[in-house]
Amino acid sequence: MTRAQASAGGLAALGVLALCFVLNALARGAGETYAVFLLPIGEETGWDRGDLTSVYSVYMAANGLASPFVGLAFDRFGPRILYVAGLLCLGGGFLLAGSMTSLWQLYLSVGLMGGLGIASLGMIPASALISRWFDRRLATAMAVASTGLGTGTLVLVPVTQVLIQSDGWRTAYAWLGAGVLLAALPVALLPWSAIALGRVADRRVGTAAVGAGLLPAMRGRPFWALFLVFFLTAVAVYSVSLQSVAYLVEQGFSPLEAAGAFGFTGVLSIAGMLVTGTAADRYGNRVTATVSYLCTITGVAALFTMQSAPGFALVVVFVVFFGVSMGARGPVVSTIAATLFAGRGLGVIYGTITTGQGLGAAVGSWVAGYLHDLTGGYDAGFGLSVAFVITGIALFWTVPELAARRSRGP
Repeated sequence: MTRAQASAGGLAALGVLALCFVLNALARGAGETYAVFLLPIGEETGWDRGDLTSVYSVYMAANGLASPFVGLAFDRFGPRILYVAGLLCLGGGFLLAGSMTSLWQLYLSVGLMGGLGIASLGMIPASALISRWFDRRLATAMAVASTGLGTGTLVLVPVTQVLIQSDGWRTAYAWLGAGVLLAALPVALLPWSAIALGRVADRRVGTAAVGAGLLPAMRGRPFWALFLVFFLTAVAVYSVSLQSVAYLVEQGFSPLEAAGAFGFTGVLSIAGMLVTGTAADRYGNRVTATVSYLCTITGVAALFTMQSAPGFALVVVFVVFFGVSMGARGPVVSTIAATLFAGRGLGVIYGTITTGQGLGAAVGSWVAGYLHDLTGGYDAGFGLSVAFVITGIALFWTVPELAARRSRGP
């Protein structure tokens, strides 16, 4: 390979990474806006917090349960069809949400259609594409794509709050839906045949056979270990994050200040995921994951302490520590999966692993909402989060395959 060819290949790889980043930011940012819709929808409809958080649970469950089929669709039909279908589903769902009149319609539009759309746009296709273009810096590349979560949250959550305050939550949903639908046309026109080709040859790495398929992967311990990491982490994060805006409002902050704080967790998650990817390449998965989990505990502890010692300083502690750890395990899991299950079947394997994240987020958000209605407060949800974080740390240190790293190519 000539120097010019290598340079062109490197630029192409960066272009693919940028595309994955943008689509992931759009998908996850749109999904996280539900945190600022929670209070205004409840004020207009009078629905209980448990009812409203259950919509988010349906969204995350749909996201997770659709993941294997999203991976299968990627492997069979390619990224163009998958991405365009995801944009149409997500945008159409948000447009319908703006005109809903009953709870089941919110389940359908935001929960089901939103979950299916976001699953089709997020890290499942991104992981499969990136693993075809990156080798030595795979964890770092996965982290860059994963920072779309934070970037989307940073941009879309405060913008959505401004739209809600200006025109109401129904109009805000209409604007979001229209914007997502408009993005489908330029995405459809991209040169997907070249993008999907990749430049990294499939080869045997780690303990799993290249292209071995979903069923052989599911018979092994590494698959279920990664599934559990996603599940435990999602319960821990989403039992807190979904209600964090409402919690801060109840502690005396304005809705825009609360939304801004939540948005800034997205800012710091960008740095956190980049650092996580680089640290995993350098120091390994176990140490990196453990540090990120301890940051999550610190952020949750700051929210808990705020009830007895309210103050802006504790908001800063929450934003910094919870923010840098939010999504930080994602690059680690996607890198381990790409290492152990490298090959053209990675899409469906990683998609099925991601089911754990969707189910965990659904469980965490619903149980936290139920506990809030049951106890009249947030402490039980905070305790649930910390318990699952500790279990996640234990899993990393007891399963050998979670220390896997891709061998260095030439």
